[in-house]
Amino acid sequence: MSELIAKTAIDRRLAEIITPVIEGMGFELVRVRLMSSTKSKTLQIMAERPDGGIEVDECAQISTAVSAILDVEDPIEDEYTLEVSSPGIDRPLTRLKDFASFEGYEAKIETTEMIDGRRRFKGEIAGVEGDEVLLTIEENGETLTIGLNFDWLSDAKLVLTDELIREMLRQRKASGAIDETNFDEIQTDDGSSED
Repeated sequence: MSELIAKTAIDRRLAEIITPVIEGMGFELVRVRLMSSTKSKTLQIMAERPDGGIEVDECAQISTAVSAILDVEDPIEDEYTLEVSSPGIDRPLTRLKDFASFEGYEAKIETTEMIDGRRRFKGEIAGVEGDEVLLTIEENGETLTIGLNFDWLSDAKLVLTDELIREMLRQRKASGAIDETNFDEIQTDDGSSED
């Protein structure tokens, strides 16, 4: 399992418990994080259908099923809040297939080790080649495509751009998730209508 899906030992343990439940319901685990603050703990689970997307009622169904298995397994000490959600528009990229699916969109990527003196990269996803994520970046006024081994990545997410928002709205409209009468009223930052 990728550290992008589950970073810490407890996250990996939780992923082992909840992945069969989520997959049994026809969904895929995108990311799991147990986050602690001074007052509380939150278990954040991101999931989606294999072809992308998830609806609110499906998140509720996953929450109910995951709560039941976690009550039996009891891997988390103390009380916690369970949050099940979609990955969102500016989603984390946690699986190699995510980079193939979002080719052409801008992403921010961090690596575990320094590569040519840096760990942070921002550029357009240029696809996947074997176990490498290809990223087109601007460096010293030049445009070049670099390959980053997927196992080197410690964090990756899409950058929220107007182009990404437009594409997500188009997909939601095509799936019938957005009422077309309201879709024409949605405006982008540049003031243009999305019709």
